[in-house]
Amino acid sequence: MVADRAFLKGGRLGAGFGRLEAEIARILAALAATGAMRVEPAALQPAELLLDLYGEDIRARAFVTEDEGAELMLRPDFTLPIVRLHMAAGAEPARYVYCGPVWRRQAAGSERPREYLQAGVEVFDGTAPSERDAEVLGLILDALGDAPVRLVTGDMGLVLAAIDGLETTEARRRALRRHVWRPHRFHALLERFGPLHGAEAARRAEMLAAAGEGRVPELIARAGHRVGKRSAGEIAERVAGLAAEAQTPALPQDAVDRLEAVLAVTGSAVEALGQLRRLARETPGLAAAVDRFEARLDACARRGIAPEGLAFEAGFGRTTLEYYDGFVFGALAPDRPDLPPIASGGRYDALTRALGQGRGIPAVGGIVRPEALLALAGGAP
Repeated sequence: MVADRAFLKGGRLGAGFGRLEAEIARILAALAATGAMRVEPAALQPAELLLDLYGEDIRARAFVTEDEGAELMLRPDFTLPIVRLHMAAGAEPARYVYCGPVWRRQAAGSERPREYLQAGVEVFDGTAPSERDAEVLGLILDALGDAPVRLVTGDMGLVLAAIDGLETTEARRRALRRHVWRPHRFHALLERFGPLHGAEAARRAEMLAAAGEGRVPELIARAGHRVGKRSAGEIAERVAGLAAEAQTPALPQDAVDRLEAVLAVTGSAVEALGQLRRLARETPGLAAAVDRFEARLDACARRGIAPEGLAFEAGFGRTTLEYYDGFVFGALAPDRPDLPPIASGGRYDALTRALGQGRGIPAVGGIVRPEALLALAGGAP
């Protein structure tokens, strides 16, 4: 119905709209408790930025339009627009709060909303990142109040550190980092680089032989009419990459197992810390990330957030937008499977470097979905 909002009946007029406005005001007051500035970034954002960061896959999730020859996207999220705003303003440290609509494309026939509200806070501050992580988590918990949610935390920095510590080529590490947010592709890559490496090379034997003998143009010509947009040069470059991969030794099974073990860590945050400490003894590059994880738990404890009460899943956050590179969290509604996460957030230092052409600042933020929170408070739909 036109009077309904995402997840919320009658939220666009009268008493329902007034209730929503009051809830938004309450959430923003909680999020702005440390002096954050209210902002409202533009709804239309340059599509090129999102495509550069996330690849063509983002087209399936965002609404795209065109103006004066330039592609634009309705913001699918607030974080990237606020990073752009912050990098242009240049004030550091800085805190921002906001509330407004975001838009996501859905599959045909889906009942998931294409427009919904996000309220959130973003903190740009290079001092004591662990303290800032705990601060944002505390602000989101205050905004949630006594909502019946299950809080789950994770840390993308752990798996990224384990990938960086692999004794293999940078091309492989880069591919694994790129697909870490796509679990099926990621695990298929691990198999291809590890136990299935020999079988993959055998399957491509004719193509690899052609690459070694300089016959790739002949192979392309023999294949007939090309399907897709790749040029002959791009195809040859791809074949060269596959040939280099075939000549690279397979990842040892124990290296694959260690990376899988990091992703499999679950339990309370305190239990997870013990598991990660044991894994760090045998996993190159992991120890520093585990130190940061422990420092964050200490910062949470200082703010009254008990680490033993925090659920932890090392793989949590791998299916969200692909800018989180550290601490992640989500507040789920286990009794309302029809609702999305009521709140979520995390650290995205690398995103600020990407948008600042190398000039970045540590940043962490979180969002609450006001409509979903009200729907949860109202009970069954």
